[in-house]
Amino acid sequence: MSTHNAFEYVTVMIGEQMFGVPVHEIREVFSPQGVTAVPRAPEEVAGLLNLRGRIVTAIDARQVMGLPPREDAAACMALGVERGSELYGVLVDRVGEVMRLDETTLEPVPGHLDNRWRGLLRGVHRLDGRLLAVMDIFRLVAAQPSLAA
Repeated sequence: MSTHNAFEYVTVMIGEQMFGVPVHEIREVFSPQGVTAVPRAPEEVAGLLNLRGRIVTAIDARQVMGLPPREDAAACMALGVERGSELYGVLVDRVGEVMRLDETTLEPVPGHLDNRWRGLLRGVHRLDGRLLAVMDIFRLVAAQPSLAA
């Protein structure tokens, strides 16, 4: 008898695409307040924010993925991700539910995707006519300099 493992993902929307981020890689989900822009920072860096006394570098996932910027008034959410001693807030458009999917349904990243996206994904799950793209959140933040130092 074989047993299959399940993956648990927090689903997020970035633009029109649904992504899954492994639950164990996210420290917390929060509503970013008071993001302070940093002069001459790369476009992907939305700025710095204070999360319970810690200065956190806010990374805009839309910018990293080459999507048009969010409208100024549009609300967003943040995924708190720790890498080494640094804490990052990855800004996404919406956070959905936690989804549990069987490992056997994980497929390789489609070859026709934009290279920028291919480098940030671990694979895809097909769900009732939609694609859940599994994001490598550490690769997304690894490409960014930390400004909180």
